Amino acid sequence: MTPKRSIALVALMSASVAVTGCSTVSKINPFHGKEKNKSTASQGQRISIIAFDQKVEAAESLKGADFYLPDPVVQTEWRLPGGNAEQSIEHVDAGKDFVVAWKKGFGKKSGKIFHVTAPPVSADGRVYVMDGEADVAALDAKTGAMIWHKDLRPAAGPSKKGGFLHLIPRKEDRRGFGGGLALGPDNKLYVSSGFRFVAQLDATNGNLGWTQQTSTPVHGAPTVADGRVFVVSTDNELLTYAADSGAPGWTYQALIEPARILAASSPAISGDTVVAGFASGELVALRAANGNDLWSEALSRASRTNALSEIRDIPGRPVIYKGDVFAVSHSGVFSATDLRTGQSRWSLPVTAITTPWPSGDVVYVVDKAGQVICASRENGSVYWIQDLNNTEALTKKQKKKRAKHPRLWSSPILANGRLITVSSDGEAVALNAKTGAKEKTLKIGSPVLINPIAVGNMIYVVTDDADLVAIR
Repeated sequence: MTPKRSIALVALMSASVAVTGCSTVSKINPFHGKEKNKSTASQGQRISIIAFDQKVEAAESLKGADFYLPDPVVQTEWRLPGGNAEQSIEHVDAGKDFVVAWKKGFGKKSGKIFHVTAPPVSADGRVYVMDGEADVAALDAKTGAMIWHKDLRPAAGPSKKGGFLHLIPRKEDRRGFGGGLALGPDNKLYVSSGFRFVAQLDATNGNLGWTQQTSTPVHGAPTVADGRVFVVSTDNELLTYAADSGAPGWTYQALIEPARILAASSPAISGDTVVAGFASGELVALRAANGNDLWSEALSRASRTNALSEIRDIPGRPVIYKGDVFAVSHSGVFSATDLRTGQSRWSLPVTAITTPWPSGDVVYVVDKAGQVICASRENGSVYWIQDLNNTEALTKKQKKKRAKHPRLWSSPILANGRLITVSSDGEAVALNAKTGAKEKTLKIGSPVLINPIAVGNMIYVVTDDADLVAIR
């Protein structure tokens, strides 16, 4: 995928109705009948918690101030897109040299119809990836060599595939994309897909264990915890399944939102609490065992001025860290919420499609304009802001091109005292985590919109061209 096409995808994500989602299909899950234990969100009034005219700025009192970060730790596995069920890994020991060790292709790249959106996961010396057409692969973590791959894209008609009789998909389902991967503690790999299914594979050989159809596409990766699989559909419904059998469990229906970003979040889980973000801008906490409501918060700003700003989606993962939930919306709210009570502790006017990264005394976030923000975890005061899209040094022609095709940056990862993020024009940058100063840049060679992960001494990045890149 070219940088231009990568930007076009995100423009589509930010401006359109999910055409593969709720507007074209039934909102009823065929695997749930009248006995379905379904929680329905209240259609109450949204209360904006940040005024429109507020801006995020570094605090004068914190300029040059030091703060605590935990020591980096080598990660031996990365089973979920955020590393663990809380979607929170503090500080990794990986990527010290910040050079590309190898790059391996694993499938179909992003195009006009299909898009690579699944973050990689890793365990037991393997990295698991999924291309733009639901082809899942296991690669050797040291070399990138292909170990196995499994094509899960539904057939055009009834067919036997991996022992499962696929349903005939609607014509528009051939345009399905998105989804993701999660590794359970049972050596099983769980797959969600925009082709409207959730499946379980054997992580050793790719053999299909079970699969369940969903009534609408699933664009986000699953979260697996305590014997359950959790996914959020494009119809703003949180679905659960038994990890061992695929049997459907409880569901939760958030506010229906006709316009959304064509990307999706993965729930975060701590103990018996699951926290999910939705396209409606709702951040909701539920009992993981039964779906009972605990609390709900609307991440929305007042006095929005255009159609794009009215998209309230929370496309990044909520992150649970030391008793707080950190989440950021496209509508311009970055918040810290008490996990137990649901009370907002602080909020900042940040518009983003990324996942925050809390660690030690601070929390980092990358906004849609390309600003990396380092804020106090305790009160939201800003230590520093680094603008990765600064155009001062660009020529007039380059500025015009940048304005037409903005450069977008991924969710960050904190590695060896440096905050690392990758861009839609194929560049990786390492910032000093204490000051925000640029320390190193690296050319990936392909556009990237998916957050990096770290296992062993490597940082792994999946590109739009369906390449797995290892950075040592």
